[in-house]
Amino acid sequence: MKIIMLGAPGAGKGTQADKIAQKYSIPHISTGDIFRKNIKEGTALGKEAKQYMDEGKLVPDELTVRILLDRVASDDCSRGYILDGFPRTIPQAEALEKKLGELDDDIDFAINVDVPDENIVNRMSGRRACPKCGATYHIKHIPPKKEGICDECGAELIIRDDDKPETVKNRLKVYHEQTQPLIEYYDKKKILRTVDGTKDAEDVFRAIADILE
Repeated sequence: MKIIMLGAPGAGKGTQADKIAQKYSIPHISTGDIFRKNIKEGTALGKEAKQYMDEGKLVPDELTVRILLDRVASDDCSRGYILDGFPRTIPQAEALEKKLGELDDDIDFAINVDVPDENIVNRMSGRRACPKCGATYHIKHIPPKKEGICDECGAELIIRDDDKPETVKNRLKVYHEQTQPLIEYYDKKKILRTVDGTKDAEDVFRAIADILE
């Protein structure tokens, strides 16, 4: 079972990917994690990617796909995997499809966690983080015991730059321009499945499990 997770930043696709990985015993693969691992271990692919990153350039799609295919060739992916954060664009999706096709392989499902922009802005702007110990909260869903203060270490909580409304709106703009076209792309391939991401996380997961089973 090979799955691609789609959805805007803050839609909760990472949370759902973790739940899928746990239930079906398949790895949740984030491209960011793969890059960091390859660079840390000094692999040939990692060194190649690091050259681009050190120059402030985007890692080419072809190299990203090679790093990804190297990861999914691992034994723990024999029963499938979940891709989170890749592909982000149509060219990336086409590059991935081409390489998987050469291996006589393909993606089974593209799961779109659908959440309106307004909900995402409200959801993310409610996040709070502890700059000292890294604990995270939400003023509505996971509030600290004392407003503005970390339960763990007593430090004053902050709003991360990534969670500020203006930043979130900009990230959503980029998503709609670059990544949202993937929804139509996978719909045409008859593998797109959309779930209502505004519901409780457990309800969203049940909807996904129904699709997969």
